[in-house]
Amino acid sequence: MRHLTLLGATGSIGDSTLDVVARHPDRFTVTALAAHSNAVKLGDLCRRFRPRYAVLSAPDAALALQREFERDGVGTRVLAGPEGLAEVATLPEVDTVLAAIVGAAGLPPTLAAARAGKRILLANKEALVMGGALFMEAVVAGGATLLPIDSEHNAIFQCLPSSYARDPAGAGVRRILLTASGGPFLARPLSELARATPDEACAHPNWSMGRKISVDSATMMNKGLEVIEAHWLFGAPPAAIEVVIHPQSVIHSLVEYVDGSVLAQLGHPDMRTPIAQALAFPDRIDTGVAALELPRLAALDFAVPDLERFPCLRLASEALAAGGTAPAALNAANEVAVAAFLDGRIRFTEIATLCATTLERAQLRPLVTLDDAREADRDARRHADEWLARRPVQGTLAA
Repeated sequence: MRHLTLLGATGSIGDSTLDVVARHPDRFTVTALAAHSNAVKLGDLCRRFRPRYAVLSAPDAALALQREFERDGVGTRVLAGPEGLAEVATLPEVDTVLAAIVGAAGLPPTLAAARAGKRILLANKEALVMGGALFMEAVVAGGATLLPIDSEHNAIFQCLPSSYARDPAGAGVRRILLTASGGPFLARPLSELARATPDEACAHPNWSMGRKISVDSATMMNKGLEVIEAHWLFGAPPAAIEVVIHPQSVIHSLVEYVDGSVLAQLGHPDMRTPIAQALAFPDRIDTGVAALELPRLAALDFAVPDLERFPCLRLASEALAAGGTAPAALNAANEVAVAAFLDGRIRFTEIATLCATTLERAQLRPLVTLDDAREADRDARRHADEWLARRPVQGTLAA
């Protein structure tokens, strides 16, 4: 029986995780659920799964939910804020922490879980994008186990030997190939991208995701951040990590070996598969995902990414090459830019512009402590906000 803390319980990853957990009550029990602000959904989940703890970001909301539970006889204790997240990530009775909080807020509790030696199922890119070497050092020092949840990194994990120890050369690995769907604008003329609306950017052709990650898929910033993540997860040099466009999202990633063999992991685009693989590892369990019928696949297409169409992919590579706090700065700028786009304050094509400008102006430094990452995050957000404040008003952009 694994005892689970789920950070990001009300998002799409949380939905998929709890679906898998509910199918296997003999294997998993939920000890803690954490959410940002969706108190109604968190309350419903607590009534269903009866965790010992729940966490909300705002103290007032946490207090209101606690009173609601006391009135209804729900025995869940509600905590609040970063302190609450850190507490449920390090509970002695918890052995598994699934980290699915979107954005920079997910780094501190995930780092705490690593230092506490937990089995970490990582769906939060920012832990490695912002934390990098700092996070991996905490995993080693704490004796934690790190299992990737992102479909691409989980696919790579499945294609590597069981003895793999972040040493590509030692394992005979030549290249890691991250597949990317290309998002909803893969075939849209470049001249029309500036007019893309938030709803169009969030209409992913294959995956059902939250709005922020859907926009990241449309810009391919998510794939750039995944390159950074793969570098730290698998110890691969940037030159050995490549991105390939694969619109069908059937092959989730590949590993090429020096003998010419290429191993790929295939499956329907359903997050329950990588989540179940990591939850039950090294076992395999049923997920409810339909079988993949290969004869029904008309074609599997591949292409090299167009960096004019996807400049965010280039920016992520530049941030990885710069090292230090550059990835943290890029991540922060992107969070500001995507929020501004979803609010109708900037055009789709200006997401990359804002990120590039912020990287140029940010004060980059070596990444030694968590405070370095936090300072880089604050500094980049300040520069991004200044850029937005200077931007000329051009009418309503969301239409």
